[in-house]
Amino acid sequence: MSKASGFQYTKTPLRFVMNYKDGGWDEGHLSSDETIVLNESACVLQYGQSVFEGLKAYRTKDGKIVCFRPDLNAKRLADSCIRMKMPPVSEEKFLEAIKAVILANEDLIPSYGEGGSLYLRPFVIGTNPVLGVKPASEYQFRVFACPVSSYFNGEAKPLNLRVSDLDRAASHGTGHIKAALNYAMSLFNISEAHELGYDENVYLDSATHTYVEETGGANILFVTKDGSIVTPKSDTILPSITRRSLLVLAKDYLGINVEERRIDIKEINGFKECALCGTASVLSPVGSIDNHGDIAKFESVGKDSVMTKLRELLLSIQYCDTKAPKGWIYEIK
Repeated sequence: MSKASGFQYTKTPLRFVMNYKDGGWDEGHLSSDETIVLNESACVLQYGQSVFEGLKAYRTKDGKIVCFRPDLNAKRLADSCIRMKMPPVSEEKFLEAIKAVILANEDLIPSYGEGGSLYLRPFVIGTNPVLGVKPASEYQFRVFACPVSSYFNGEAKPLNLRVSDLDRAASHGTGHIKAALNYAMSLFNISEAHELGYDENVYLDSATHTYVEETGGANILFVTKDGSIVTPKSDTILPSITRRSLLVLAKDYLGINVEERRIDIKEINGFKECALCGTASVLSPVGSIDNHGDIAKFESVGKDSVMTKLRELLLSIQYCDTKAPKGWIYEIK
């Protein structure tokens, strides 16, 4: 078994590769080759035709290997493909590929109790040469795996964020799908934030720069002073599987009132807690948000905090220490 260290790429023995040509996908296969050879005018290189997903495999206390809601990753990847004019991968083939990669690399899944997991990155790219803006006609679907620990340096320490003047996604654009181009837009901004001592950027709606949307790589949750959970509602943010799951757990397991609505940036000083959520970040507490000198501070850590209880519950569900809602756990072995 592997001991994960941070959240970074590590070459693993096998990955799944499937190609689309002449109007259909082939059967796909496992490959030991981590390289992709492309023409210099491949559509993914010239016009950024690329979408991806992220999910994890966990080792449970009794030795089983499981995934958390991979059917939703399959659905979201298909939605992303459709929006980017790419041929969708069926849920059946997606799950087949995920299972094959996990089993082929199962010795690298961290042991139960280490807090690690095997991160899986499924993606689809346009591969044939294209010159002139149009979709590709040939594609590749791949899934690779890496043992990982936490996205934010392995600790549940409070993050310091800043409100960005730049935009992550435009209204009526691609913010609601997991397209690589959305993340490319944040690279300049996240680098600048790190240089200035911040962990991430908070993006506002591009139309008015009034309402909180999400960060460059995670959705955001707030806790009100009366203990309710509030999260932004917008057509331009990614429908996080982790966030959707957390809202169900908060309501059904912890009896917490939850609300999805537009959140004015001026409101954040009135919230007690804040956290970022996603497959990679799980539920990472936020200590402060700097809105151009107006700094909102939060009490998001400690055993009595709502975010701490919710994080522990989610991890307990994912590692099968607590019974999950029906259909949430996909057993690999």
